[in-house]
Amino acid sequence: MAREDLVLREVVNLTPGIEQKVWIPGADAPVGLPDDQADPRVAAQVEPGDPGLLAATAALRAHEIAQATGVDGLHPLDDLQIADLEPFIWPNLNLAIGLEYWLRSAGMNFAHVYPRFAEPTLAEALADTPVVLIHGPRQCGKTTLAQAVGEARGYSYFSLDDEVTLAAATADPIGFVGDLPERVILDEVQRAPGIFAALKSAVDRNRVPGRFLLTGSANVLLVPTLADSLAGRMGIIRLHPLAQCELAESPPRFLERLLAGGFKTRQVERLGQALAERIAAGGYPPALARSTPRRRQAWYRDYVESLVQRDVRNLARIASFDVLPRLLTLAAGQTARLINVSDLASPFQLSRPTIRDYVTLLERVFLLEELPPWHSNRLRRLIKTPKLHLTDTGVACTLLGLDAAALHADRAVLGQLLETFVFQELRRQASWHEDELRFHHFRDKDGAEVDIVLERGARQIAGVEVKASATVTAADFRGLRKLKEAAGKRFTAGVVLYDGETSAPFGEGLHAVPIRALWETT
Repeated sequence: MAREDLVLREVVNLTPGIEQKVWIPGADAPVGLPDDQADPRVAAQVEPGDPGLLAATAALRAHEIAQATGVDGLHPLDDLQIADLEPFIWPNLNLAIGLEYWLRSAGMNFAHVYPRFAEPTLAEALADTPVVLIHGPRQCGKTTLAQAVGEARGYSYFSLDDEVTLAAATADPIGFVGDLPERVILDEVQRAPGIFAALKSAVDRNRVPGRFLLTGSANVLLVPTLADSLAGRMGIIRLHPLAQCELAESPPRFLERLLAGGFKTRQVERLGQALAERIAAGGYPPALARSTPRRRQAWYRDYVESLVQRDVRNLARIASFDVLPRLLTLAAGQTARLINVSDLASPFQLSRPTIRDYVTLLERVFLLEELPPWHSNRLRRLIKTPKLHLTDTGVACTLLGLDAAALHADRAVLGQLLETFVFQELRRQASWHEDELRFHHFRDKDGAEVDIVLERGARQIAGVEVKASATVTAADFRGLRKLKEAAGKRFTAGVVLYDGETSAPFGEGLHAVPIRALWETT
């Protein structure tokens, strides 16, 4: 049956004592599907006798969906999203099995649950630290990760996005914390900053590991009074949007190979247009669940507007909110470049200090990130200005009005966004690495540069240069050779990542490596 011919029908699940309205493609009339009559194709996906068999029909009512979303029964479902369906899903986890089956049978893009490689790091922190904070941008998966880890350990869940909960926590932080269950998840904790002092008091009275699991969509490290209140009591885990290796569901090995200085000579297929598609798609799970690039970009536009109107308002009182989206768009055009506050301020009738404060606000909600310069006593002529990066290339492409085809055609912008893409992929992989890795960039006054410099403690330094081209020459290693000279014995490896086919050595400790090696394990 063609997708265009699929008709959503209402079906009643005849589970004893429960009436559940559901839909099924192609049904001519309401049909009951008790356990022994469940669709065998669904039965093959679950264990025999599993209550998930009852969910074979997915708990939705077709006419309610049509009313609420404007999608009629003959619509090919291209624009119907998981978020549109959530109000109609019955609160029964087993129903998700059938929901996924029927959505897939209707040709719809289902919101896949990807592994989060930060999960072991989180579990380790909960085993020895009283308070653990997962912070990162909204919609990157913090709540999903916290609940996945917390539910198995008996954690209760409270969200400060709930206005009643927020009001209670704000009015009486000490009483609110004192009445909480033994182990608790507090979601979006940045909305009640007064709660941090109350958490400190509670921990000092009873220092039990893993007592509080917090999530936050604002960077508390940029608010010294909040960070200091739980110093020595709180472990902080930065969660990013999905990394490419998480999308591939394969633990990466690039950082280990880079820090070991070993890349084997091999041939792979060039990415080409597919690389631009990855850059434009970004890493936010709700955006990736959208079925078309157009719908993904719509999600990113709504996301930025919501973040500015909601979270930034909660963080600061500023007069010109309309400036922030325009400033962010301007910053997207300067991603992977040395930050220049004068250039950012020039379109606005605002002072440089004010624009600098606005940039800091956008950093606090994880939309922008500064990459500091690397320095060495061996070299005197180094540029000491940080670089500016957007934290997700899907957001950047949307702000710049670029889809994958336009990005692939504009080689200058592709080079910038590819550098940001690689930097963010490395940052995401480093967030769950067993050792702390610090990131910098390198540039001297003679124009030699390295896009990304990684430091592992005082022991190792590695450099990564990013090229959008399909070929590499010896001249592309100029900056890496300068870095190698400056780092001395600490230098481990220098890599030029490019969109080519061959991984090959270019001298001792220097390698040309295809970009796909960032997330592929072979």
